[in-house]
Amino acid sequence: MNFQKDLSKDAALKFIILTGIVSLFADMTYEGSRSITGPYLALLGANAAVVGFVSGFGELLGYVLRMVSGYLADRTHKYWTITIFGYTCNLLAVPLLAIAGHWWIAAVLIITERVGKGIRTPARDAMLAHAGHQKGLGWAFGLHEALDQTGAMLGPLIIALALYFKMGYQYCFALLLIPALCALSTLLLARWLYPRPQDLEVHHDTLEVTGMSMNTAFWLYLSGAALIAAGYADFPLIAFHFQKTGLLSPLWIPISYAIAKGFNIISAPLLGSLYDRHGFIILVIVSFLSCFFAPLVFFGNSSVALAGVILWSIGVCAHESLMRAIVGGMVPKEKRGSAYGVFNTGFGIFWFLGSVVMGVLYDISISALVIFSIATQLLAFPFLGMVMKKLKK
Repeated sequence: MNFQKDLSKDAALKFIILTGIVSLFADMTYEGSRSITGPYLALLGANAAVVGFVSGFGELLGYVLRMVSGYLADRTHKYWTITIFGYTCNLLAVPLLAIAGHWWIAAVLIITERVGKGIRTPARDAMLAHAGHQKGLGWAFGLHEALDQTGAMLGPLIIALALYFKMGYQYCFALLLIPALCALSTLLLARWLYPRPQDLEVHHDTLEVTGMSMNTAFWLYLSGAALIAAGYADFPLIAFHFQKTGLLSPLWIPISYAIAKGFNIISAPLLGSLYDRHGFIILVIVSFLSCFFAPLVFFGNSSVALAGVILWSIGVCAHESLMRAIVGGMVPKEKRGSAYGVFNTGFGIFWFLGSVVMGVLYDISISALVIFSIATQLLAFPFLGMVMKKLKK
């Protein structure tokens, strides 16, 4: 029995690593492209309004589709089919930008890339949660996030290097076909090796809740997470502030972002392991500390602002690893696709709305922006407290 358990844990670890490698190459592809899609659209003749609409609409549509794809994954049990289809749209749209001769064709491809990500994310996370129950959900999603962020950091650096050597935007997009094919090849290998990831979950240990139904606990949790999302600033707004005020030089702005990604890589598995040992309270502590990034970033000098970026990055890490891990342990495995779809949709829409509000507030009063950011996130803690009290120790 112990030998079979060890084999199952070994298989779960390999599956987690394989899906992490897929995400590494995938993030390398689309995060690399996202660093130049704005200038590329402008080069093709699009104005600022078009660039803003394409990026915003693509993100919003991608988040809305997560709810649909998650529901379909649970209804049809075609987790691999939906994941592979989503990744194919997500990744192959990027190198096709190299042959987009008009801005509207490029716009369609950019939106397609976001749609593909929206389609594949809930089904993939549901499969990852199966393996995570063997190794610890926090650790599994933390390791996955670390590999994911490694790709997100390398992609823009590769594009920057290509541009340094005077390669054009079209060549850069074509170059990203290489990591795209690596991601798809690794994904197909994972599908071949583990056609039924649900078999990796030999022990079902969803968080037990007393005094309320699991459904109610999930909605309380989503409410708290959505408020945190609404109060969290996007890095482009932070970078805009650095550039406008001259707080950081143009060279140091991307370096600060790379530093943030580096802290994500380090902190993701660490936070995941802490969650597996100590539970929900780790998310509460990290979320409380990180909600004070705004005054550091928007009021501090360059050193304080950089510390604020690091605090911001640790919060992002908690959002993208711990929050996903908790969903995987909060709902029955046959409902995880739907749960991830609903959670990602709600979280993404509130992030989008909060970003719009903070963008408007920035032009009115930076102090108002900081107050909005902190206050909105603090409103989440009564919801998180209600969930935590109902979790069995």
